[in-house]
Amino acid sequence: MNYRLTAYILGQIAVVTAAFMLVPFVMTFGYGEYEYNTPLAFGVTIGVLLLVGIPCIILKPKDSSIRARGGFVIVALAWICMSVFGALPFRISGAIPDFIDCLFETVSGFTTTGASIIPNVEIIPKSLLFWRSMTHWIGGMGVLVFVIAVLPKSNPAIVHLLKAEVPGPQFGKIVSKLRFTARILYGIYIALTALEVVLLVIDKNVNLFDSFIHAFGTAGTGGFSNYVDSVGHFDSVYVDIVITVFMMIFSMNFNLFYFILIGHVREALRSEELHWMLSIFVGATLAITVCLLVNNVYETFGEALRYSSFQASTIMSTTGYATADFATWPAFAQFVLVLLMFIGGSAGSTAGGLKVSRVIILFKNGIRNFKKACSPRSYYTIRLDCKPVSDKLSHSVSSYFIVYITIFAASCLLVSAVEHATFDFTTHLSAVASCLNNVGPGLGAVGPLYSYADYSIFSKIVLTVDMLLGRLEVVPLLLLFYPKVWAPAK
Repeated sequence: MNYRLTAYILGQIAVVTAAFMLVPFVMTFGYGEYEYNTPLAFGVTIGVLLLVGIPCIILKPKDSSIRARGGFVIVALAWICMSVFGALPFRISGAIPDFIDCLFETVSGFTTTGASIIPNVEIIPKSLLFWRSMTHWIGGMGVLVFVIAVLPKSNPAIVHLLKAEVPGPQFGKIVSKLRFTARILYGIYIALTALEVVLLVIDKNVNLFDSFIHAFGTAGTGGFSNYVDSVGHFDSVYVDIVITVFMMIFSMNFNLFYFILIGHVREALRSEELHWMLSIFVGATLAITVCLLVNNVYETFGEALRYSSFQASTIMSTTGYATADFATWPAFAQFVLVLLMFIGGSAGSTAGGLKVSRVIILFKNGIRNFKKACSPRSYYTIRLDCKPVSDKLSHSVSSYFIVYITIFAASCLLVSAVEHATFDFTTHLSAVASCLNNVGPGLGAVGPLYSYADYSIFSKIVLTVDMLLGRLEVVPLLLLFYPKVWAPAK
């Protein structure tokens, strides 16, 4: 473990987080929130971040080498530290009295989960709401990706950081230098966010503050809103369509947008993962629409399609916005939405879940095993985008799925054991699934119109860990408990 380099990178992240926090700090004066102590809350937090960060970055480490497992550990530590410091404004201001609740809310923000412990979000000061949604935007692409993008020089260690933070079964560069890859990704991210802000503010029911809040939530596929009834507050078909489209856009692999920018449109559109994702979305939307019509939930096809497409998009992209209380929909519609929770969006996107590419590999691996059972002497190759998938990658995906299901089962057992008299099994199951897949709302008592406030401290800690495990895809966080990674670098 290269401790000096670790401290240097964590110091950079602390300074960058302080810089991001300057925006809501200035807003506290613009909105005159002096009675809420928000100027003090942000001012103290920024001061602490700079006090911790600046000493760590004054001297650049001479040894910049790092092993792959060291990169994973740095990423895990970065996200934990970022969450702890990011929770301070909520605690210091008194908007959220309990620190575990503050940590839950902040981790939910950075991991783009969108699960909340605030029953009435509309009473929270605007600067804190802005910071709360800004954590979505920062966490969506990853603060380490941002740090790498602004680094003045390339560092051979950054490949391990990107591999650990960028979601998906494998990481690939889109240009030769990783620093430029990070800049391209963030450039696309910023441009798409700005476009959504402009499109949302066109609607007369959406002011500039609302548009930023919901654009941040969509871009990071997080789902925090400044209204109790989420996007349903606007009751606008136009807003529903804009957010639905952008939720799907942000759940696509960002490499595809780069290919489109450089004129390789056909290559981008031939993506097998994109075809699967859109097919699953369309199929789920139509299935839910028919279910809602048959059960007379909505009277017209257009109305049923409007709400089903929005909810299919928000759940598959793991954003978590709501225009309807889908927890009251028929069981079939709820089951389809739960399946979408687990599938998630594409690799290399801001969405959570297993990722469509992993689902494709798992599905094709199952077909291959069935064929081999029927014809043992035959050899079958799994292909993705017409390219053979290595056995190493296939085994890696299978192993990840096993660990993922084990964590899901263990979390359900822990939460159910503690909360057996509080909520029903559906609530516990959907709460764990929602947090582990970084979705946000679940079913039952944690539906889209409710919060996680009534869960115990222990359950909130379990769900907080699940959110981090889901966003970092298990390995970085688990490596923190592996003694060998803490051995000093030789």
